Amino acid sequence: MTTRTPLAAAHPRAGFRQAYAAEWIKFVSVRSLLWTTVATALVPVLGAVFVAATSSLQPDDTVLGGSLTLSVVAQMLAAVAGALTVSGEYTAGTLRATLSACPRRGTVLAAKGAVLATVLYVPALVSCGAAYVLGGALLPASHPAGEPLPALFGVAASFVLAGWLGLAVGTLVRHSAGSVGAVLGLLVLPSVFGPLLGAAEPWVAGFSPTAALEKLTQTSDATADAVGSLGAWPSLLLVAGCTAALLLAAAVALRARDV
Repeated sequence: MTTRTPLAAAHPRAGFRQAYAAEWIKFVSVRSLLWTTVATALVPVLGAVFVAATSSLQPDDTVLGGSLTLSVVAQMLAAVAGALTVSGEYTAGTLRATLSACPRRGTVLAAKGAVLATVLYVPALVSCGAAYVLGGALLPASHPAGEPLPALFGVAASFVLAGWLGLAVGTLVRHSAGSVGAVLGLLVLPSVFGPLLGAAEPWVAGFSPTAALEKLTQTSDATADAVGSLGAWPSLLLVAGCTAALLLAAAVALRARDV
């Protein structure tokens, strides 16, 4: 007599490991995501070479700040990659298949976030570290070096936060172009409008991952008028809290509405 295995037992519900593996395969298979991530890692190094070649290091800037001049652009690319990770699936209509394979929508979102952390943190840390070393070799020795540690770990973390911010916005907006525009606005606008809000300026300007990044790189552009008066690490913690809240809202929206 043949024993039949129940369908549920033969095909157990996908867990986080399976979701992570699937999201990893999707991420490295999409050329736009792959090239955006590669550009994110290359831009800081190219920025250090550019600053040295053009002798554009500001007199009051540190080697760390000058070397990581283009890290702000790289962080924006990280945010774009995060937005495209989910909005691209909405646009292509493949998210329905993803959720059919893994019905736990929170697990899918967490897996996407984990993949983003994997592809952003280590490359950003290596890239920004290499940019600093290269800047130290190419830029004038008369400038102070700055304090790269532990600042570089915070810089790499700010890239991940920007990617997660993009992921949250992409989940809420559900459209690639709209998500990219919205997340870039979130990166830039707090620093633009912060000085107009009086006593609230340190908090509003500090909301942006860009503000935290500029403080961590110790650039001369990170003035209180431009990025708020909070310190680098408090600013990074504030950004982390805001990003976590937005991710929670994205998870609730993903659970509540149809794909």
